[in-house]
Amino acid sequence: MSQQANPRGTFLKIADSVKRQIEDDPGMTELPSLAEVMHEHKVSRGVALRAFSVLRQAGLAEPVPGERWRVLRGDMQVDRRPLEQRIAEIVTTDGLEVGEAFPSASALAERFGVSRPTVAKALEKLDAAGVLAGGGQGKVRTVRAVPAREERS
Repeated sequence: MSQQANPRGTFLKIADSVKRQIEDDPGMTELPSLAEVMHEHKVSRGVALRAFSVLRQAGLAEPVPGERWRVLRGDMQVDRRPLEQRIAEIVTTDGLEVGEAFPSASALAERFGVSRPTVAKALEKLDAAGVLAGGGQGKVRTVRAVPAREERS
């Protein structure tokens, strides 16, 4: 028996499936990982990415560098600033002074819901900008300077 090509693309079917998941679960904040979609639907990474792109065009999700794709909802406020800016803001929000210990990469990863390597990249940028000092293999990272506060639009 020969298989006929389906007129509706596989990536569109996957996008519809994920869209139904979003609608059925109001608490869903991020899309399944690409690996999960690839495994569940037995498709390539490219097909999974095309499905996610359809969700992006529909305004249902957006990619987040170093994280899973974020589900967008009409009533949801999302902080779209780069991770290093959000981490730098900890100095002022937590009332840290110059010379005080800064939270560990593990604590930051948990706080922001990202991986430790993603946090490490952001911390490197803050080290290079002169906001933080030290860190690495068991060393405590400290506040070197209080970052200038940026106005949010």
